[in-house]
Amino acid sequence: MPPSVPSSPRRVARILRTSLFAQVACALVLGILVGKLWPGFASDLQPLGDGFTRLIKTIISPLVFCVVVVGIAKAGDLKAFGRIGLKALIWFEVASTLALIIGLLAANLVQPGSGMHVDPATLDSAAVDAKTGGGHLPSTTEFVVNALPTSFIGAFAENSLLQVLILACLVGAALLHLGHTKVPQVLPAIEQAQEIIFAIVGFVMRLAPIAVFGAMAVLIGQYGLGVIETYAKLIILCYAAAALFIALLAVALKALTGLSLWKFLRYIREEMLLALGTASTESVMPRVMQKLRKAGARDDAVGLVLPTGYSFNLDGASLYLSIGTLFIAQAVGVDLSLGQQITVVLVLMLTSKGMAGIPGSAFLALSATASSLGAIPAGAVALLLGVDRIMDSMRVVTNLLGNCVAVFAVSRWEGALDIDRAKRVLGGEAEPATEDEPVRAEAPKEPVSEAPKEPVPEAG
Repeated sequence: MPPSVPSSPRRVARILRTSLFAQVACALVLGILVGKLWPGFASDLQPLGDGFTRLIKTIISPLVFCVVVVGIAKAGDLKAFGRIGLKALIWFEVASTLALIIGLLAANLVQPGSGMHVDPATLDSAAVDAKTGGGHLPSTTEFVVNALPTSFIGAFAENSLLQVLILACLVGAALLHLGHTKVPQVLPAIEQAQEIIFAIVGFVMRLAPIAVFGAMAVLIGQYGLGVIETYAKLIILCYAAAALFIALLAVALKALTGLSLWKFLRYIREEMLLALGTASTESVMPRVMQKLRKAGARDDAVGLVLPTGYSFNLDGASLYLSIGTLFIAQAVGVDLSLGQQITVVLVLMLTSKGMAGIPGSAFLALSATASSLGAIPAGAVALLLGVDRIMDSMRVVTNLLGNCVAVFAVSRWEGALDIDRAKRVLGGEAEPATEDEPVRAEAPKEPVSEAPKEPVPEAG
């Protein structure tokens, strides 16, 4: 008798019950509908997305610490770890500079702000101050000093990734120096803590659809869809430039590692959709670290390159800043010379490195760039207030893919990437870990109860 085929409603229900991607996709659509139909109610849903992001942020610092310490201790070579960090910084600088140049070329070619003839005096610069909370981007010296922790607990309390990375490097180096004979219990304890954190990630990820629903409803409820018509030329240009940059990332990844970016994108489709819905790459950082390790990247490379990229490698933000600067200049009728545009690149190369975690950082960077040029009124930055949130999707996708490609490229450069394993995992031959399953370096042990029993001799 042929097996019964489940009905369509049952198949749909099973997919919704088991697939995080399907759950997040449905939540995304529902959020858009609620935001469009009931904008007043949608604005009250802000805590849903904010609460999920807060839960994820509590996990990031201890997770990065554990992964980096375990990676250094197991690699057994602190010099190799230093080489990975140096190669990562070189990659980050090249990639972000390329993004800036692509943005400038695209803005010069398309001229998204030409013909607007905006009078800067009519713009409300106070709105920019409200957006940034009166903050400022740190100088290079401040950025370096702030990366050094003032206390062990303070780095975790403030959720400062760079400070946590430095502490993790020091602890990992100390473990290598002392050896496993003097502190035999420390490394296993950190590994066990890492397993606990990954289990917590699984619990928190069950709330991801609720977070996406709330975040998307708030976005559509506050800004509506009309802003897309007003800034259509700028929005299309930014997304097209991002698509070009991602295509270049795909070419670079294929040339350096032989891996397909599109297969990798399919591999992290759940995390990508969640990042889009919440407009935050931090919300998926623990899961992406987990999947990169499963895809063959060594622990020390993942633990150092990915978190550092969150501070140093904001490719999507670099694209947006370069295009946004020229858009503002064109809108107010300022014609920037080649020398001034080169100045834009140099200034943004510095300011974009201190943006992570600062409210309204894009506007602070744009204001700093406008001030350094002296030709663009600082108040003109307010032109981008209405469209900034729409650009989050472009920035999130480009930043996340840029950092993941950096992990693969630097890992391959250092010999810390298992190419065969990566190809098998990205090709679908090995299933990715579920949200409840921690990634393990070894195969799981079978339960004791399943051990074979001694055969019972037959009677007679």
